[in-house]
Amino acid sequence: MREPDYIPYIIVLLFVIAVLFLLIGRRWIHTAMGRPSVAVGNGQTIGRRNEQDDYFSSISTSNGTLAVVADGISGLTNGRLASTVAVTTFVREFVSQDRITDLPAFFTQVARQANREILHQLRGARGGTTLVAAVVHHSRLYWGAVGDSTITVYRNRQFISLNRMHILEQELKLRCLAGEITREAAISHPMRKRLVNYLGFDGFKNLDVCTEPFLLQKGDKVILLSDGVYNTLSEVELEDILSRELSPFEAAEQMIHAIEQKGFKFQDNATVLILEQRH
Repeated sequence: MREPDYIPYIIVLLFVIAVLFLLIGRRWIHTAMGRPSVAVGNGQTIGRRNEQDDYFSSISTSNGTLAVVADGISGLTNGRLASTVAVTTFVREFVSQDRITDLPAFFTQVARQANREILHQLRGARGGTTLVAAVVHHSRLYWGAVGDSTITVYRNRQFISLNRMHILEQELKLRCLAGEITREAAISHPMRKRLVNYLGFDGFKNLDVCTEPFLLQKGDKVILLSDGVYNTLSEVELEDILSRELSPFEAAEQMIHAIEQKGFKFQDNATVLILEQRH
C-alpha cells in the first residue's frame, strides 16, 4: 500500500516544531534563570547637615541579596566613621562566605565584629551608628537591626514593620505600663528619642534579628530607612510613592526628591534602600 504524499511533509513539520520548541524552551529557561529575582534601588540626601553620616550598600552573591543602611550618630564626633565601618564590615563578611547556613547567627556575629572594629578605630573617641541589614534569599527575608533605623515590608498598600527601635521612649513606655511613671511623664521626657543601643557603644547589647524568615510575595518591597526619611515623610506620603508603577530606584529617588522639596531648616541626612521581590 502506497504511503500518502503528504506524510513526508507532516514528518518535516513535526521535526521543525520540535526544534523550535527546543530552542524556545532553552531560551526561556536561560532568561528565567538569568533574570534577577530581586531589584534594588537607593536614594540619599545630606539634608541641611555639614556632613553625610549615613552610609549604605547592597550586593548579590550566591547567599542572596544583602542590603545595609547605617546612620552615624550626628551628635557624636565620629558618626561617619562608625557608619562606614559598620556597613563595610557587613559587606566584606557577606562576600567572603561561600555558603551561609544560618543568616540570623551571621547577623549577630558580624554585628559584634563591627562593634569591636568601630571601638578600635575610635580609640576612645565618641562615635556610633544605627544599622539595619536585610538579606533576601529564595523569596525569604532575613534581617537584623539596632538603633532607630527601620526595616519595613510594603505589601498591597500596607506597611509591615519588622524591627523595634532602641530608644529611651520604648523603656519609658514599659515603665509607664508598670506604673513606675505617668503617661504624661513618658510622653514629655526630653530624652525620649535618645538611643539606648547602637554600634560603637561600650555597652552594646546585641542586634535584634528575625527568629524566622519573612516569606516574600511577588511585588513586595523591603524598605530600609534612616530616620531622616521617616521623620520627614509621613506614611501616607511614602505609600503614595510606593503605590505607583515605579522601579525601586525611581521610588527611592522620588522619596529623596519629596524630602528635599520640603526644605526643612534642620533636615537630617536621609537614606532609603529598596529591595523588590520580582518573582
